Amino acid sequence: MNACRPIFFLLLLAGAQASAQGDDLDRLLRERGLTDAPPGQTLRAAPDPGAAGAPADRMSELVVAAMGAIGVPYRMGGNNYDSGFDCSGFVRAVYGQSLGLTLPRQAAQQAAATHVIEREQLRPGDLVFFNTLRRAYSHVGIYVGDHKFIHSPRPGAAVRIEDMRVNYWNRRFDGARRVTGDVPVRAPVQVAADPALLLQNY
Repeated sequence: MNACRPIFFLLLLAGAQASAQGDDLDRLLRERGLTDAPPGQTLRAAPDPGAAGAPADRMSELVVAAMGAIGVPYRMGGNNYDSGFDCSGFVRAVYGQSLGLTLPRQAAQQAAATHVIEREQLRPGDLVFFNTLRRAYSHVGIYVGDHKFIHSPRPGAAVRIEDMRVNYWNRRFDGARRVTGDVPVRAPVQVAADPALLLQNY
């Protein structure tokens, strides 16, 4: 099974057609019951000319890439699609794979290295932090829109999407962050796939 995972991941990841991916992302979230937004209402926030960070189309690409990891198992210290992720390893891998940005390894370090935003300002691709170990910024995920985030939750679980409004996550919410241009950049890995495959097993 593990030997097949890199091929599976390559088939799932979206390519560079970001605007089309954004439309597919909206449609797929609705089809899987992952949004409360009515048809015709976009899930992606309108571009904010004054906001720092990657353009909205790149963030849509990142979110689609993150969804390609749904089902990858949790592994403490894990940071790859073959053997599994912990929460911060997942975030670091997705940002590196899709945008070529190198985030710090630990969740608290990621919080310190990124730009503070209000919960109401969240846009797809932003980071959301939680206190799950009685320690600030002990868990991190990637916001995908409509109050949902994707993360690698805990041992025995796998990468999945959850609702931030659920009592467990709402009570533990520690803050939101946006990745800005001062994060080290390397060339992103270019991988193409059909976004329609992304959530077929969710």
